[in-house]
Amino acid sequence: MSDFTSGFWSNYIIIATVLALLFCVFLITIVSGKIEKNAKNEPTHVWDGNLSEYNNPLPGWWRWLFIAFLVFSAGYLLYYPGLGSFAGVGQWTQEEQFNREMQALNDKVQPIYDGFLASSAEDLAKDAQAMAMGERLFLNNCALCHGSDAQGSIGFPNLKSGAWNWGGSPEQIKESITEGRYATMPGGLVNETELPAVIAYLRTFSGGAQSAEAMAGKPLYDERCGSCHGEDGKGNLTGLPDLTDQVWVYGSSDNAIANVINKGINGDNSMPAHKDLLSPGKIHLLTAYVRHLNSQ
Repeated sequence: MSDFTSGFWSNYIIIATVLALLFCVFLITIVSGKIEKNAKNEPTHVWDGNLSEYNNPLPGWWRWLFIAFLVFSAGYLLYYPGLGSFAGVGQWTQEEQFNREMQALNDKVQPIYDGFLASSAEDLAKDAQAMAMGERLFLNNCALCHGSDAQGSIGFPNLKSGAWNWGGSPEQIKESITEGRYATMPGGLVNETELPAVIAYLRTFSGGAQSAEAMAGKPLYDERCGSCHGEDGKGNLTGLPDLTDQVWVYGSSDNAIANVINKGINGDNSMPAHKDLLSPGKIHLLTAYVRHLNSQ
């Protein structure tokens, strides 16, 4: 059933569809009647004395097949939602049909995935068949954000980098998949004149030069950033990134870093919870596969 913002379009489609069906009935009735009435098995045109054209009626089976299709169309439109916003007497919806089919499929494959719960993530990572199934789960549920190669993009973590903002143990990865993650960081803590020094100091954590400008940014960092990322820049496993690992989820250029500092992060590119989308067995297998990515 379609959703219309105005009742006009629903009524328009209903009227147009019904009139089209009635016109088809009228057309087959009138044309068939006239042809049968005028048919005398005499040619209406003759070309070169050999080629003749006759005005014979349609074969009965052909005409009744056409009528049967019209009757079927009318019944279909009454039972299924095909007339504007009319839901149909069968109350069928494609969403309900999809859910039924997905439930039937899940009921069929769930025992297979539940069987993986008896094995640890480490053991599953050694099982080629399990990892092949985990890869398909990843491509269907994770690749849209993290990429088919799991290397992410701007705003989406590279799962092969070895950097885990929320922890890389099986339990922590499983929690990330199950409950989702919501990253946040306040913006506007550093003004435009202070930004270059703060960025220069941030780069020292990952091997940048200990320049005078960088040292000027140290007290600013300690005062406004250190409480979250730590004085050593290593952050923690509650979503506060480690600034020493040379992994920049939101970009490593000065402009990209300045943009994050200025605007902050308010759940940008948050990871949704998958507990209502995937069964525990699938989440367990996906956990093993994600950890396995760092060993490739």
